[in-house]
Amino acid sequence: MRALFCATAIALMLAGCSWIPRLGVYKLDINQGNYVTSDQVDRLKVGQTKQQVRAFLGTPMLTDAFHANRWDYPYEFNRLGRTLEHRQFTVYFVDDKLARWEGDEMPPPPAEVARSGGGDAVLDKSLQQLLRKLGWWQ
Repeated sequence: MRALFCATAIALMLAGCSWIPRLGVYKLDINQGNYVTSDQVDRLKVGQTKQQVRAFLGTPMLTDAFHANRWDYPYEFNRLGRTLEHRQFTVYFVDDKLARWEGDEMPPPPAEVARSGGGDAVLDKSLQQLLRKLGWWQ
């Protein structure tokens, strides 16, 4: 009887972790790929060499042996196991010169986001307001 009670208690504790996601296993924030900003894209000009493009955008995440004249710059951000942001940017070359580029809208540079108070600063302000209401922040 005692063994059955212990086994039931352990099973309930383990099942409880899956019902409340915050009490489950900690999941890291994951940034994958190339974080390309709008100011980097603004520096691109038709006719630039591959070396110049690599200097502005960095080494591409994906290069394809079958499409040597195409570089892909994917980016994905995951928080708590969910994808919050996914962007794709591609540059095309003709005769080793930049011919065109396409992709999703790129974010502003980090310095501009920080000046405007965006990003985690917005989260921090709302967290401070909540803590003030609870009387835990002065």
